[in-house]
Amino acid sequence: MTNSSDRRPLAPYRLHSFVHPQPPAPGTGLRLGLWQGEGTAGTAEAVEDNLLRLEQVAAIAAGQGVQLLAFPELYLSGYIVTPAIARTLAEPSDGPSLQRVAAIARRHGLALAVPYPERARVAGEERFYDAIALVDGEGTLLRSYRKTHLWGPDEKRCWSPGYVHAEEGPAFTVQSVNGFPLGLLNCYEAEFPELSRRLALEGAKLVLIPTAADSFALLSHGERTDRPYPDVSRTLIPAHALHNNCFVAYANRCGQETVNGKVMAGYLGNSVIVGPHGDLLAAARSEPTLLIADCLPSDYGPTHPTGTSYLADRRPELY
Repeated sequence: MTNSSDRRPLAPYRLHSFVHPQPPAPGTGLRLGLWQGEGTAGTAEAVEDNLLRLEQVAAIAAGQGVQLLAFPELYLSGYIVTPAIARTLAEPSDGPSLQRVAAIARRHGLALAVPYPERARVAGEERFYDAIALVDGEGTLLRSYRKTHLWGPDEKRCWSPGYVHAEEGPAFTVQSVNGFPLGLLNCYEAEFPELSRRLALEGAKLVLIPTAADSFALLSHGERTDRPYPDVSRTLIPAHALHNNCFVAYANRCGQETVNGKVMAGYLGNSVIVGPHGDLLAAARSEPTLLIADCLPSDYGPTHPTGTSYLADRRPELY
């Protein structure tokens, strides 16, 4: 990669860090970073800008001992796209943008969760997915997760739902970063308790959820949303963490998103990292922020008297 990122200084941002003196040792936990910022969308130039910003944020996060750095939904392309733009910017999971992401992960020695528009041939057809690439610190792609629950008519115009076809494999799987098990969900999927529960039952100790929760957006057919997106960061996200006894992180944008200089959306800036007691470990204001917290299960005792467990006490034969 060139040094062009040096010629585009990162805009002012706030660093919120809630960590122990040392990052978690392998197998004990994970130092998680969430990037919340503004950006551009919908053009090849926007993808380049977003990659340059990713490089800059990764360098800062690595200096803070972050072991996994996550970005908002469809970070590389921007969230606001039309079906035509989605098809123009989409890449395979080993495409040029993802190769650069892998190189950034290797260069800075940290894992990256980077949402992107995926192009793939599935069941004999070319399809397009709202996807999340999880890359480890050596640049290996651990998972490209395809959004399964698409929001409203607009996303269904742009994307195919993931894991409809057997050749895609299982939807809800657990990967290991720093020896710590985590699962991925995407935006609207934060609002389905079945999904975070499924990941917890698969062994996830962290559910990571990039999102694009907006205050307004111009949809792909030209209409503007009629109300802000519900803020689930202080309601459903803590509830999922508590009833699954795991960490849950919600990574959103803030400010505005532009396409060719035109403001197309504004975002809530409600990124949070929540502990397994439903406690708020870290929360961003609606401003560019690098949010960092240690996800350490050893910091927590049981939520109930001994012998009580939501997961162990389930009776799935009844439901």
